[in-house]
Amino acid sequence: MDWFDSLSLIDGPLPVIVGVAGVLGGVWLLVSRSRLYMTRGLPIAATAAVVVTVIGYLIVEKVWRPLPDPIETSIYVWIGVGIASLFAVIPRSVAAHGVVGTLASVVAAVLVVAVSALNINLKFEAYPTVGTALGVEPASRIQFSDVPGAVSRTVTGTPLDSVWTSPAGMPSAGRITSAAIPATASNFSARDAQIYLPPAYFSDPRPLLPVLVLLAGQPGDPEDWLNGGKLAETMDNFARDHAGLAPVVVVADGTGSPIDNPLCVDSPLGNVDTYLSRDVPDWIDSALQVDPNRAHWAIGGLSYGGTCSIQMATNHPDVYPTFLDLSGQTEPSLGDRDRTIREAFGGNAAAFAAVNPLDLLKSRQYPESAGIFVVGSDDNDYKPGQQEMYDAAKAAGMDVQYVEVPGGHSFAVWSEGLRRELPWLATRTGLIS
Repeated sequence: MDWFDSLSLIDGPLPVIVGVAGVLGGVWLLVSRSRLYMTRGLPIAATAAVVVTVIGYLIVEKVWRPLPDPIETSIYVWIGVGIASLFAVIPRSVAAHGVVGTLASVVAAVLVVAVSALNINLKFEAYPTVGTALGVEPASRIQFSDVPGAVSRTVTGTPLDSVWTSPAGMPSAGRITSAAIPATASNFSARDAQIYLPPAYFSDPRPLLPVLVLLAGQPGDPEDWLNGGKLAETMDNFARDHAGLAPVVVVADGTGSPIDNPLCVDSPLGNVDTYLSRDVPDWIDSALQVDPNRAHWAIGGLSYGGTCSIQMATNHPDVYPTFLDLSGQTEPSLGDRDRTIREAFGGNAAAFAAVNPLDLLKSRQYPESAGIFVVGSDDNDYKPGQQEMYDAAKAAGMDVQYVEVPGGHSFAVWSEGLRRELPWLATRTGLIS
């Protein structure tokens, strides 16, 4: 079934086939010879879907507000289309009469829901294949207990590739694993981290590799970097061109749940700052055999994770002197500054400014830090903020770059951003020359 799992949900024949099938399903639900269905059943189903969708919109965007930025209207439209198809199943089945008509109505609704889900996914490209959408585990995944322990012979040097020769028997690809990182200092309730170990990590002697801590968005999950982020593919391709060398990547949890927004600070919402600046590095040092030199460590992330990466870089430059900010914001936010300061900082604006990256960049100098700001060329919501952060970081003495990648606020940009900037990251962290 590997062929099925590898089918693309972004391009190729499958999206076209599902789209055509969805249109046919929609036609079945929209057209009937039953006057009662056309004058009552269908309008009631459509009206109910609109009401439910609008109520959902008001709850999410006006009351709950779990996300720092509004969800695009097109997403709600597709959600509404899917809900309408489900509401239409029963009246359309009654109008069709018989088992065949009922089955056709159910299949039609499923197809319309599939098209809705497909179009929402096309917006973010979070699930590039059928396998990622179904949660199929990659063949490269191993249990953390199966990760080889420390070896006595290690290889060090800067750049590392100048003193490294890949030994016989080294794996041709890296491995994915996961582990719970204890929140010893922070007491933050984090989900398991996802970890990429390159082929060279499984060698003896073992090169002491640099570390990249990655963060997902919000809403999000550390596994997002394995799915839409194409982390293993990107790292394996790099390792293949560099004798098995690539950074050890730890995708840490920066939110605690898919929808929580603890702002990557220490606050009543959760001590994420301490978790990422102390607990995660301490665990990496103790559980993985890597380069202990923090000058060879980096942090990066997408959207919320991008904001978090510049937060870590400005608040803890000794831990993360290198960062990759992919479509981050100008500041941590719960939707607006007043709400952010009220709920996370007890109304203390000075406490917010004391950890806010833009304020820190205006008041401090960071001559030893370097980073790259990446944003989609069509991402008009985030592009101005990334440009502002780049200018502020440059003025603060950081060695920074601003890069635009074709696309919007999606994994197409974030996966490509990581792939493009990985050579720079590897050079900066002492892996290659």
